[in-house]
Amino acid sequence: MWPLVLNLFLYFPEDKREYIPAAISFAVFFLMAVFTMRLIIVISRRQEKEAKRLEEQLLGKREERKEPPGV
Repeated sequence: MWPLVLNLFLYFPEDKREYIPAAISFAVFFLMAVFTMRLIIVISRRQEKEAKRLEEQLLGKREERKEPPGV
């Protein structure tokens, strides 16, 4: 039963040139995924640096006023 069902969805062309468009589209989407991931990492690092800068700025103001850390 399973081989019959799988044969409905599997297609292996005799002419191997039919793989070229699939390979090109795979490469394009793979490169876009890599670029997007790198962009997310760069933006995340930038936001992390900004958050640390703001945290240090806030802690510096708190120390100047000599407030307890829980306030």
